Amino acid sequence: MMRTQPRLQAVAAAPGDFQGEGLEPTSSTIEPTRLGAFSYFAGLLALFCLCDATVSAQTLHLPPHEKIVLKNGVTLLLLEKPGVPLIDVFTIVKAGAAADPPGLEGTAAVTAGLLRKGTTKRTAQQFAADLDFIGGGFKADVVSDYSVVAAEFLTKDMARGFELVFDALMHPTFPQAEVDKVLAQSIDGLRAEKDDPLSVLMPYYNGYLYGGHPYGRPPSGDEISLAKIKRDTIANFCQAGYAPGNTIVAIAGDFPAAELRTKVTEMLEAWPARAVTAKPIPTPTSIKGRRLLLIDKPDATQTYFYIAQPGIERTSPDRVKLLLINTLFGGRLTSMLHEALRVNSGLSYGAGSQLQRVRLPGAIIITTYTKTESTEKAIDMALGVLKQLGEKGITAEQLASVKAYIKGTFPTQQLETTDQLSNVLADMELYGLGKGEIDDFFSSIDAASLDDINATAKKYYKPDHLTFVVLGNAAKIRQVATKYAPKVTEISVNKPGFGGE
Repeated sequence: MMRTQPRLQAVAAAPGDFQGEGLEPTSSTIEPTRLGAFSYFAGLLALFCLCDATVSAQTLHLPPHEKIVLKNGVTLLLLEKPGVPLIDVFTIVKAGAAADPPGLEGTAAVTAGLLRKGTTKRTAQQFAADLDFIGGGFKADVVSDYSVVAAEFLTKDMARGFELVFDALMHPTFPQAEVDKVLAQSIDGLRAEKDDPLSVLMPYYNGYLYGGHPYGRPPSGDEISLAKIKRDTIANFCQAGYAPGNTIVAIAGDFPAAELRTKVTEMLEAWPARAVTAKPIPTPTSIKGRRLLLIDKPDATQTYFYIAQPGIERTSPDRVKLLLINTLFGGRLTSMLHEALRVNSGLSYGAGSQLQRVRLPGAIIITTYTKTESTEKAIDMALGVLKQLGEKGITAEQLASVKAYIKGTFPTQQLETTDQLSNVLADMELYGLGKGEIDDFFSSIDAASLDDINATAKKYYKPDHLTFVVLGNAAKIRQVATKYAPKVTEISVNKPGFGGE
């Protein structure tokens, strides 16, 4: 008998994807790491999936859910959604790539990758077999602010499903053979990725933009740091960060609420409480002036580039206005950047702008690529569109269009999925956002006047303080690069690591 295979989309692949970190040129909001559940499209999916199917498409309501803080400190969020016999678990552990020990970047990612590779109850093979038996999905990965353990299984298998995911979360053993294997695979994978510019541009960008700040650490590590990680490094990271009081567990799906609450509470409260001391992360230094990192890849026939300017933190009061502006600027196929660089000029197959939304201020990033010989023309055009937006703003027609686009692109009847619901509940809890983040979303969009939007565009979109990260054939574009910044740092893509200083 064939089993129905549930989808696991809570850990969505996108630029910022759960360790995809390739770039989607039309994405508008990202986490500046290799995880991307909070890319623009994933973010909007998550928002629109919360629409109440019984009300107008112009109204959003956060479905009723229950929050319980367990005796050991775990924050448990339960959202019952009858209809499809699936349960999704989205767990956030407040220890991500930014918590990696200096010089041991990649520790959080390797730790997450090893959770299912052996527990006190199962070997890696037994875990895989048990997961396959119920047709479940499981994913563990990191972003800068936290680590994620996500799972999905059929309602009829909930007892086994919860036992599996909580076994991985609470009882990993990190067998030495599995540690060696994962580290070796990670190092080989990073070396191979340097042949694919879209796979590595983000870690180069993070390192150059943030420098020694924790947000600058490559979430997957690099060839140098991974070679230094030992089993004790991983076990110590887990002991320090994977603790009940540091964990949010969001569960959404078709389940008997009372039975599930009792079962999950019993399982999670078996996790002994312990104190966690998190080191505060300082606010990143804001971008000042212009500087450029040139990454030499001699065999490149195209130039890939990011242009970053100062942005906002996840809870910024400007976040809805910037969502509107950035969607027009580079967050949809009819955006200003895409129209200029692809449709009108044919300089690129895609161009966009990404709005980072993390705990501390991130950046707004222009992203695109072009043929080597058109590098200067493409960068000039991107900067021209940026200048135009900041100086001239947008029209009333453009504002009406983007409001309708955001409110109508993802109709509610297609997006009420339990993986998205569990994801959003956990995100809101992590960042301390109330239900108004959802319930007031459309009204906040409606309230944004043309004057408000243009004042915000003038505040954020300007060419004065920019960080450029350019990857291509340096011999052919080196002189062009000097045009854009008084300070140009050049490194080879073959040099180990992602350092730009």
